[in-house]
Amino acid sequence: MTATTGGGDGVAGETGVTAAGGIEAAERGATTIADRVVAKIAAQAAREALRGVRAHGRGMGLPEGGRPPHAMVVVHRNSARVRITLELGYPSDIGTQCGAVRHQVVRRVMSLAGMEVPEVAVHVERLHSPHTRDGDKGGGRVR
Repeated sequence: MTATTGGGDGVAGETGVTAAGGIEAAERGATTIADRVVAKIAAQAAREALRGVRAHGRGMGLPEGGRPPHAMVVVHRNSARVRITLELGYPSDIGTQCGAVRHQVVRRVMSLAGMEVPEVAVHVERLHSPHTRDGDKGGGRVR
């Protein structure tokens, strides 16, 4: 490929190479990040948020014996819609924990994947109380 040097304006000719030797942005390609990669980032961010909540005494954080947070993501262009499923300890401030998860997921996905996160839906699948942790290992109700 040869550079086009016509009017001295540095604009690319038909070859897509500027007079300065750089390649036009449209000619360089694109970077795509798979949904599953963004989902892993979001799940890790949720774990970080719950650990942070626990460290600051605002809740129980990750419950003992509970499953780690799971994320489902739909990526469209430069934005990601995230759904986090998690289990929390009970009693605790559920609203504070969910808010911390939302905030951390938005922050981490933005910084690591460079994507906007217009929506983070937090689904609390199960609450773990000290009574269910000690007594009933089968997952049923305790009365």
